[in-house]
Amino acid sequence: MPHLERDGVGLFYLEAGQGEPYLFGHGAMNDHSWFAPQMDHFSRAHRSVAVDFRGHGKSDKPHQDYTIEGFADDLSWMAHQLGLEKPVVVGHSMGGAACLQLAASYPDLPAAVVVLDSPVVPPAAFGSAMGQLAQAVQSPGYQEAIRQFMSPFVGFQDDPGRAAQMIGEMVAVPQHVTASVLHNYVRWDSAAAAAAVKAPVLYVSSGPWFTEVDRFRQLTPQLVTGQTVGSGHYHQLEVPDQINAMIDRFSVMVAQMA
Repeated sequence: MPHLERDGVGLFYLEAGQGEPYLFGHGAMNDHSWFAPQMDHFSRAHRSVAVDFRGHGKSDKPHQDYTIEGFADDLSWMAHQLGLEKPVVVGHSMGGAACLQLAASYPDLPAAVVVLDSPVVPPAAFGSAMGQLAQAVQSPGYQEAIRQFMSPFVGFQDDPGRAAQMIGEMVAVPQHVTASVLHNYVRWDSAAAAAAVKAPVLYVSSGPWFTEVDRFRQLTPQLVTGQTVGSGHYHQLEVPDQINAMIDRFSVMVAQMA
């Protein structure tokens, strides 16, 4: 299995294809396989790499602090180790936050950033709900707290078995990882990251807007937005044709601007 070792921590990645690179970062409590439809699509014409963030999937899961800044730093390090020059970085949910932070911290690295359904400058009510979840996952009942919070967002209403499987994978992530990730996710200064990004940015919502779009646009004037139809939060899995088409078209726009 392909791993890179960073300071004793094994970081898994999956790679396929040749050409201009794409780098995919999954959401909290997920892994690289939650970008399987994108890896299949983009690897036909591009070098495509999907990572398992530390604490997730096949990467090591040490007892440590898990921060958005740390995930962004790992992404940057892995991109350099793999020789990914000017990748389009694509992140879902927490991974979108990490990709946005990567573009803020390492402005020369990405060609563009795609943020899929991530809480960036979130509305107050959603930010409060995230804070409550972050507290709940530190308790013995953390798995039930995750189930209750995520069930309305998962999607796949016509495939309850798939939805249940997805939630089962989420609650299987070690508690020490999930608790730290969510605690630091809530504390992450998304406004500062958004203001610092100079690369082109595409934000795609699944329907509920987990970001205050007007404020996001004020912070990131180059922002382009889109919305999928007929899916839940995991729209890259549920309606991949919509997501892939938007990323394809956005990439054409970016190439024309270069």
